[in-house]
Amino acid sequence: MSFVVESGSPDTTFALGEALGRRLAGGDVILLSGELGSGKTRLAQGIAAGLGVSEPVKSSSFILLAEYQGRVRLYHADLYRLTSREEVADLALEEYARDGVLVVEWPERAAEELPAEHLRLDFEHAGETKRRIAFSAHGRRPRTLLEEVEGEWP
Repeated sequence: MSFVVESGSPDTTFALGEALGRRLAGGDVILLSGELGSGKTRLAQGIAAGLGVSEPVKSSSFILLAEYQGRVRLYHADLYRLTSREEVADLALEEYARDGVLVVEWPERAAEELPAEHLRLDFEHAGETKRRIAFSAHGRRPRTLLEEVEGEWP
């Protein structure tokens, strides 16, 4: 199951993340894939807002895993700097996914180490400020999330 959204601005990308974040619960895993500057972090910031996180969410290449408290704990992983499977395995990301929401940027660097059940969003530049975001659901719960967001999104 898949769904494609065209975002014309960073604010729209944030709003999409916020709509998704309002629906997330502990155990949900969201994977964000795409080129640098394609909107992954902006969507993660929207997810955090939807979860009620008040701290600013940043994507720092020096912090591999950040933790934020909202109505559900948010774990935000940025795997951009990682180069080996062992580095990713050391993070034990699957364990974080059990008690909170796990959002992973650059998941292709850790495919073997991430839960099989997840919602994946692939970001693509479609103009200077326009982005194409393709959702794909892998598992029952992610399919439900995708259906809910698709039903709300214009």
